[in-house]
Amino acid sequence: MPRSVKALFILLLVATHSLSAFAEEKTAYKFEHMKGNVYRFTAGHYRSVFMVTKAGIFVTDPISNEAATYLRAQLAQRFDVPIRYIAYSHNHVDHTLGGQILAQDGADVLAHEYAAEDLKWARVPTAMPNITFRDKLDIALGDSRVELRYHGPNNGRGSVSMRFMPANVLYVVDWIVIGRMPYRDLPGYDIHGMIRSTREVLASEPFDLFIGGHAQAGTYKDVERYLAYLEALYAAVRDGMLAGKNLETLQSEIRLPEYKDLPMYAEWLPLNVAGVYKTLVEMSYFNLRPDIDAEL
Repeated sequence: MPRSVKALFILLLVATHSLSAFAEEKTAYKFEHMKGNVYRFTAGHYRSVFMVTKAGIFVTDPISNEAATYLRAQLAQRFDVPIRYIAYSHNHVDHTLGGQILAQDGADVLAHEYAAEDLKWARVPTAMPNITFRDKLDIALGDSRVELRYHGPNNGRGSVSMRFMPANVLYVVDWIVIGRMPYRDLPGYDIHGMIRSTREVLASEPFDLFIGGHAQAGTYKDVERYLAYLEALYAAVRDGMLAGKNLETLQSEIRLPEYKDLPMYAEWLPLNVAGVYKTLVEMSYFNLRPDIDAEL
């Protein structure tokens, strides 16, 4: 076999293996008992949680049609109680698709009013919420309850926190991520809102366990560290822009080495910088400020 053909064959073999591994990771499902009557469901890089009581099951984000189909079958097999509630964390379709599969036996679908509005206006092919709220909603189920809270804009539309009691487990999707850098250039994120909402969560009654829609579960201190990173990132980009530095310079200079242990640090820090820079230009109009002596 000619060397060039052999090399191409090896590359194709590696690529095929990589795509196969990616597909397997994307569709890998896992159930984990987290605390009390709260469980985590993993579908590839995505996480949702559910709470099981004698009166029924409270389920969060269905994630996708495929994931919801698998989850529904497993819940029926493992627990002899129906799904009573489905709650969407926010409006994004990579978390809300599949709702119609979980809701087909009559479960109520919950969401913040802004998330419900967006799902309706965008004609998203999922179950539409029939129970909405503006600031807070408490759902009692058997001897447990779920406390849903809106903290203002942060990611997408109508993104909320959910606290499962009495296990005291807090579930937040996308705008708090621990054990990993925030996603790339913060698409769909409001950096001001992320900071403000996280401060509000930390100022409320302490939680025992945090579960995110991605990455790792952790503690109150882990969320404190996440907030410290957001604040340091914002301050570094803001102060650099006030000094007249452009995006390319900021990306080359900002390091925040105390967070270099976080997965995707090297790959995503420059993108995180770009995300904050974009927000300060588009939302705070830094490019129009007369006190900045540079073209941003």
